[in-house]
Amino acid sequence: MPARKKKSPARIAIGEDMSIYNAAAHKQQLLDALAGAADRLEIDLSAVAEIDTAGFQLLMLVKREARCLGKQAQIVAHSEAVRELLDFYNMAAEFGDPLLIPAHQA
Repeated sequence: MPARKKKSPARIAIGEDMSIYNAAAHKQQLLDALAGAADRLEIDLSAVAEIDTAGFQLLMLVKREARCLGKQAQIVAHSEAVRELLDFYNMAAEFGDPLLIPAHQA
């Protein structure tokens, strides 16, 4: 019996600020990436310099939609701005993604 190969997760990197000004574009980009993901979507937010409530709501939307589709959406790289926002809203535990702090920022 051949061993089943694990599919590698789909990955998306957001390179712009996640603010109200570009929320609609990011929403479509994230939902399209989630729809195309087999079972897991990794979201790289390491280049996000600014995130506001609209960006936070997008992250909540993607997490919720992933659960509805039986998939996982995981933030795999947090910028300092993203970490600060999750801390401000006290949502790091709710998101459940490991918060890795780069050594140069520790």
